[in-house]
Amino acid sequence: MLIPIHPKNPNPRGIATTVECLKDGGIIVYPTDTVYTLGCDIYQPKSVERIAHLKNINIKKQNFSFVCSSLSHLSDFSLPINRSTYKIVRRALPGPYTFIFKANSSVPNLFKSKKKTVGIRMPNHKIPIELVNKLGNPIVSSSVHDDDIIKEYSTDASLIYERLKNVVDIVIDGGMGKLTPSTVVDFSNGEMQIVREGLGPIDNLL
Repeated sequence: MLIPIHPKNPNPRGIATTVECLKDGGIIVYPTDTVYTLGCDIYQPKSVERIAHLKNINIKKQNFSFVCSSLSHLSDFSLPINRSTYKIVRRALPGPYTFIFKANSSVPNLFKSKKKTVGIRMPNHKIPIELVNKLGNPIVSSSVHDDDIIKEYSTDASLIYERLKNVVDIVIDGGMGKLTPSTVVDFSNGEMQIVREGLGPIDNLL
């Protein structure tokens, strides 16, 4: 199903339909402030496994991110962070960043790798924020783009739908996506380490 949802004024019916799909174990494609992303409810292990199979990745080795709607999710899924780290995160979010922290015991077992870390993402985009708010918990984030897919394909929801309509349940058309992924910053060892420089400016973290 291809569902158009306005990126600045999401229609409640489209959001509600998508949230019900997530609750029923569905997989969706949704826009963020960077690239279009595959997602599901973090508490639906079979759905996470479907995404892993779709992308041909190992759940225990792949760093999935949790898309959140507020900074309160930091304490829900990560070990306590110091004040200076929190100030950096608060300054950068919502925005095109993924922050990696040490995971706490609330992270579903399916995501617990040897590193015991969790990626937190809070996009500056109303559609994913509304989805998380209505669902009541974060959703998984794994970008649609792969190395073997032409980049331009992953910016257009209608092209994504034509390619993935038989393996996902809903594709949200929220307008053209971007080509550049989020900037990934690792705080899991206590110090800031830039893992990937993406759309989020490094200057905002300094």
